[in-house]
Amino acid sequence: MLATVLVCLVTGVLAALEVYAAQLVWPVARPFPNVVTAFVHVAGLAGGPWLLQLVNGTLLVATVGSGMGSQIGAARLLYATGRGNAIPKKFFGAIDAKRQIPRNNIIFSGALALIGALPIDFARGVDLLNFGALIAFMGVNASSLVHYYIRSQTKRLGDLIPPVMGFLICLLLWWNLNPRANMLGATSMLLGLGYGAVRTRGFRGELVSFDIPVDEQ
Repeated sequence: MLATVLVCLVTGVLAALEVYAAQLVWPVARPFPNVVTAFVHVAGLAGGPWLLQLVNGTLLVATVGSGMGSQIGAARLLYATGRGNAIPKKFFGAIDAKRQIPRNNIIFSGALALIGALPIDFARGVDLLNFGALIAFMGVNASSLVHYYIRSQTKRLGDLIPPVMGFLICLLLWWNLNPRANMLGATSMLLGLGYGAVRTRGFRGELVSFDIPVDEQ
C-alpha cells in the first residue's frame, strides 16, 4: 500500500517539475503546436534535433510498453471476472494449457483495442480512458469515505477531508471532459450496469465471487 501511494506521489511531483521546466523553455510569445506529443517539441527547442528524436523514440517505446501492459492487465481483469462467472466463464475464465496465460482474453482485448483505434483518434481515446479512470477514482474516494468515516466509530477530520477533496477534484475533472466522450462512456457504463442487472436478477444475487477457486489455492 505504501509503495502504491509513493508511486502516485513521486510521479505527480516529477510530472509537475517537467511541466514547469517546459514552461520555462517555451517562450510565451511563441505559438504552441496543437499536437499530442507537445513535450517532444519542447525537447527539440531545448536541446536541438538530436534531443527531439531521442525523446520521440523514447515516447514511442514507452507507449508500446504501456499499451502491452494495459492489454495484459485488461486480460487479467477479464479472467478474474470470468472466473467469478460474472461474464461467460467458458471463454473468459479459460487458461492456456501450455503457457498458463488467459489467451482468449489477451486476443479479445487486443482485437477490441485495434477495432476501437480505427474510428477514434488519440484525443478522444484519452478522454474515454479518463472517463473510466475518473469514475473509478471517485468510487475509491467514496468507498474510503464510507469505510473510514461514515461507518467508523471515531469521526476524525483526517478521515473526512482527503476522500471528500479527492472525490470533488475527480468530479470536476470528469465534468470538464469532452461531452462526446462522456456520452460514449456513460452509454458503455449503462450497458455494463444493464448486463449486471440481468445477471443478478435486479442486483439481488452475487455478480462476482471473490473466493479463490480450489484449483488455485
